[in-house]
Order: sequence, then structure tokens, then C-alpha cells
Amino acid sequence: MGQPQPISPFTAQEYLAWEAEQAGKHEYFFGEVFAMGGASRRHVTVAGNVFAALDQILADTPCRAYMADMMVEAVAGEVYYYPDVFVTCDPVDHQADRFMRSPVLVVEVLSPSTEGYDRGEKFARYRLIPSLREYVLIDPERLAVDIFQRTDEGVWTLRDVLAEKPLHFDSLKLEIAWQRVFRNVTE
Repeated sequence: MGQPQPISPFTAQEYLAWEAEQAGKHEYFFGEVFAMGGASRRHVTVAGNVFAALDQILADTPCRAYMADMMVEAVAGEVYYYPDVFVTCDPVDHQADRFMRSPVLVVEVLSPSTEGYDRGEKFARYRLIPSLREYVLIDPERLAVDIFQRTDEGVWTLRDVLAEKPLHFDSLKLEIAWQRVFRNVTE
């Protein structure tokens, strides 16, 4: 993804109405709208791999994986993001058309231009979502994964995933093979 570029101030309602008519995607942050840039082949491949794995594993459970074009409301009426992949188990979310409010897991695939934002400001806003238990950052260039987990006490801890080791998502009691996440990335 490219560096987001500001558009102009909107209210959340104006943004949501305007965004529904746009060909491209834009995120909303406290009145400002930012155009989302295109993603690299590696970025799209990793996001697709993670979504496909989660979608398959979560079949016949109350949880569902979503990707790319579904928004998450990170701060009520103030911040809307398009995560690369996320999972929600909330039946109300499963009925939503535009955005969801109760993700359990959010996955962002890093790019050089957005890594700082994904690790900093974006993570700070995601941490405000009460339902969120895990925030995963995947670097398709370094083939690296960081999993941030919220403890029962509300403290966020970082767990590095070693190369070739499975990604354990404690919030969903499942794992995905490292090789599956990075399948077709280096070809």
C-alpha cells in the first residue's frame, strides 16, 4: 500500500455516504479522509493466504474472516480502517454491510511506506476496541510476523513468530502454518 494521502474534512456520516460511492478505498481518521494506495503482489498474496486459511479453519464456527473491502470502526464515529484481514465472532457484525465493530483478531500486512503507521497510530486506535484480543503484523519482505496479544489484565504483549514456526492465535484457539502464510510470496 502507498502512503495515505489526505482528501478533506468530513463528518463520519458524510464519509460513510461518500465512501460508498467511491471506486477506491479511503480510511477515516477524526474528520480526515485518506486515500488507500495500491498493494504489492507480496502484500496481496500474504493477505489472501491468511484469509483463505482462516476462512477454512473457521468454517462451521460462529466466527468469520473478512478482508480488504470490509471496514472496522476502531473509534465509534471517529475512526474507520480497512484491515487486510480480520475475524469477528459477533452475530451483529455478521449482519453489517459497511463496517464491523467487534473484531477479535486484526491482521495488517506491512509495506515500507505504512509500517510505522501500522505499528504506531493505527495500533493505538485498534487497542481501543474492547473485543480485540490479537493484532498481527506480517512483513512480506522480511518474511516476519509479530503477534500482539491482549492479556486478561488488558496489557498488550508482543510475541515474535520464528521462521518456519506456526502462528498461534490464542483468541481463536487455532494456528496457521508459517509456510501457508508465505506460500507463493518469494516466487
